[in-house]
Amino acid sequence: MAQEAKVTPLMSKDLKDFPGKEGLMITVEYPPGASDPIHRHNAHAFVYVLDGTVVMQVKGGEPVTLTPGQTFYEGPNDVHIVGRNASNTKPAKFIVFLVKDKNAPVLIPVK
Repeated sequence: MAQEAKVTPLMSKDLKDFPGKEGLMITVEYPPGASDPIHRHNAHAFVYVLDGTVVMQVKGGEPVTLTPGQTFYEGPNDVHIVGRNASNTKPAKFIVFLVKDKNAPVLIPVK
């Protein structure tokens, strides 16, 4: 059974020009074979891959395979239907920068 992703907060900053909003930067580490449940962020999410290979897909879009240096974007209304490590043998790591409501959860499961 694959392990869950490890999420590490790096920085949070109130966005004074956008009352009630914050910028949040996190790293996500996928162990080999790891994947996320279907979810949404209710935020603008900017992804930058550091290591490994990840597959991302939002509802209505095509799956995208990303390698180090490549990027991905999710909008506040997107449902993230695929987020997984493309490898069953190597870990993957990426940075996510979110612009979201202050104190709102980073991830909201979708059934």
